[in-house]
Amino acid sequence: MFGTNVEHFIAFVLKVAITMKQAPLILAVLVVAVLLVACATRPESGFLGPVAENAIGTADHVLLIATTRERDARPGTFFNGERGKSLHYATLTVSIPPAHIPGKIEWASTPPGNAAANFVVRDEASLDDDRAFVQALNAQLATRPKGSRKVFVFIHGYNTLFAEGVYRFAQIVHDSKATGVPVLFTWASRGKLADYIYDNNSATAARDDLEHTLRLLLASNADQVNILAHSMGNWVTVEAMRQLKISGGLQYPSKFGEIFLAAPDIDVDVFKSQMRAFGKPRKPFYIVLSKDDKALGFSKFIAGGESRVGADGNIAELEALGATVIDLTDVKGDDPTNHDKFVQLATIAPELQAVLGQGIGSKGEAATADDLASSLSSTLLGGSVRISPGQ
Repeated sequence: MFGTNVEHFIAFVLKVAITMKQAPLILAVLVVAVLLVACATRPESGFLGPVAENAIGTADHVLLIATTRERDARPGTFFNGERGKSLHYATLTVSIPPAHIPGKIEWASTPPGNAAANFVVRDEASLDDDRAFVQALNAQLATRPKGSRKVFVFIHGYNTLFAEGVYRFAQIVHDSKATGVPVLFTWASRGKLADYIYDNNSATAARDDLEHTLRLLLASNADQVNILAHSMGNWVTVEAMRQLKISGGLQYPSKFGEIFLAAPDIDVDVFKSQMRAFGKPRKPFYIVLSKDDKALGFSKFIAGGESRVGADGNIAELEALGATVIDLTDVKGDDPTNHDKFVQLATIAPELQAVLGQGIGSKGEAATADDLASSLSSTLLGGSVRISPGQ
């Protein structure tokens, strides 16, 4: 969903490309922009207003929110894309419609929507401070059996409005049948294509707050903390993990479970430097990439031609850092930029977990859709998910 930002994006790209005298790249990036024109108007405000009327067959998910965004007084909005002065906490109960299509978000045409047909918010509450946040987390964990009290953290990427981050995470939780307590860490993205630099700085500014949030999660009653980061969200995630390693004094580091870095918008050389500081993890971590990711192609262009981890063709280089690489290049994407392919993995999460749990051959054989499951989403049929183990 990119809407009316496209004309600003085109102007921005043209200005940068002409300045850099990169004429061959102007056309390529403009093609990406044109592909985005058809997307609908975006949910800047009003789409999170609680809906009282329920519908038969809906599914509710309670999300805990930790955010560096500024509060927004507009009804049904809660937070905007500006940077807040402190970390804020909240809870939102999101309802998934009965006819939900895996991998999709059924947006309302007008806010706040209809529970029978759309993603809607059923309930919301602000949490005053760290203590209230942890109390709410522990209350959710207590509903799970001991030994299975997991937390599932999601850190979104660039160009993401607050409502988009909320509903995308709810969709991932629902489609993947995740049993952990969902925690959304949402940093101050303005949700505008032309604000790439602003978003990057906002992500950098949020790393201390993500580190703080992770410390709270590890000190809670959780048995395990699993992380999924997407796009520019990987920058703040890896930086926060690096800071945890450097600062020391981390309680319960063994609680860290699976870490998935999807389409990382990080310079490859910078990532190597970060990993040198962090050290090769004792537990495997996963990089989800696609070599045809057009959004990361734009990031590479803005970064002076330096490759991004999420579109890096040198998989052996990533394996040497200890990463298990999940290559989705051959999978047909649902979005024109091929930047959100990771969303489709939610629909095969149990099957993928089984494959990863069994271990992958040292030669990195391709696992076809039929190998993973017999009832995959049609968008994956005919493609292959290539999984290569870390060293």
